[in-house]
Amino acid sequence: MTSNLLNDPYRDWLRKTLSPEMGRQKADQLVLAAVTRRGWPAMQAFGPREVVAVLQDVYASLREDMGDARADRWIEAATQSLSEFMQTVPAPVTQEPARPVKAPTKWGRRAHDLPLLLARVHNETAQRSLDAIRVTPELSGLERAAEWDVQATHAELRRWEAEDKLSSMRAEHSQSETAEQVRSARAQERLLDLTVRELEAEIRASTHAASARAGGTAGTWNPQVGAPTQQGASLQTQLAHNRLMLSQTRAFLEVFAPLADEQGANVPATIPDTDLEAQRLSVNVQLHPNVLRARHLLNYAEWQTKDGPQGIDSQGPDGTHEQSGPHPRVVEARRMLAHAEAEAAQLLQATLDTARQHQEQWLALQARLEDTEKRVTRLNASGGDPLSLARVQFEAQQTRAAMRINANRLNEALGLLNALSGN
Repeated sequence: MTSNLLNDPYRDWLRKTLSPEMGRQKADQLVLAAVTRRGWPAMQAFGPREVVAVLQDVYASLREDMGDARADRWIEAATQSLSEFMQTVPAPVTQEPARPVKAPTKWGRRAHDLPLLLARVHNETAQRSLDAIRVTPELSGLERAAEWDVQATHAELRRWEAEDKLSSMRAEHSQSETAEQVRSARAQERLLDLTVRELEAEIRASTHAASARAGGTAGTWNPQVGAPTQQGASLQTQLAHNRLMLSQTRAFLEVFAPLADEQGANVPATIPDTDLEAQRLSVNVQLHPNVLRARHLLNYAEWQTKDGPQGIDSQGPDGTHEQSGPHPRVVEARRMLAHAEAEAAQLLQATLDTARQHQEQWLALQARLEDTEKRVTRLNASGGDPLSLARVQFEAQQTRAAMRINANRLNEALGLLNALSGN
């Protein structure tokens, strides 16, 4: 097998990209620093992910030295260049110890385990095929297609591993959101209970006042009878509605309060410090398993039809060689590749837009929560009435619950972006 030092096209591309901006020596120092800081093997051949990591290091350095505008232009140009390079050069494939694939105790035991199991089998099979091709001279022309195959199956494996983690993340998020809902229900119960008491007091006062005006004696208040005035009728309607909501809230608490771990709601919801505007989708599109698979099929079709960049090499009637158009199988493979790239770009963009939306909503809710908590502090300090305090506390809890949901959805969207790009 070719040594990593001699087969490291992505590291070579990185050096060529960094050298014009900062010189060859500093570029090598930055690459070495990135390897050391992340604990990568010193002789490890670089792939797209390693290059992206170093580019981000350089981007952070350029922002300090040159400012955001110039650094943004540089990283965008570098990322686009990397995306184009990735379309022509597969990531170097190194021999790794075969990971044993354990068959499940019973097929179908857990349906969502099967895609991950199949991805591991496909990755192992592709690696073995590449090893066999490299020692078979007659198949040397198939090596590049086999390298794309290994890269595609590895990306698919990473994708299902990320999906597995994402599934666990969603389960944890569901638990924390349920705890927040129980907290909100408790705050709502206090508010509704105080509201019902206040409405009952207002209706009693209204009934007594009406009796006094009529010159009679106010008897015992009966909520079923209600007040004869329009204001009294409105109060009776509000009372009935708040009593209904209070009974529904208590029914919810009776069922869910024993199930929720409310300690999870004690930890404030947070979001990662991620600049979503700086995401470079062009690289993620080329890392998408479906795109890598389509690129493998294109290389395989070109090998099968012996179709090079100029088209099919055929012999004319006079014995001379003629170049004709691409083979139909190659044309179809190119069409499928373009379709896979467009589909991956659309899906990744939609997921990124969702992440941005949740990030914006979280930031808006954070500002609202700060304002609401200040109002709670002022009411406590000034001895505000219990109903007003309960109302503001309920608003604050609802805001915290909404922040939790948006933080969870943002983290899930970022996890999905990683899963889609095979990270």
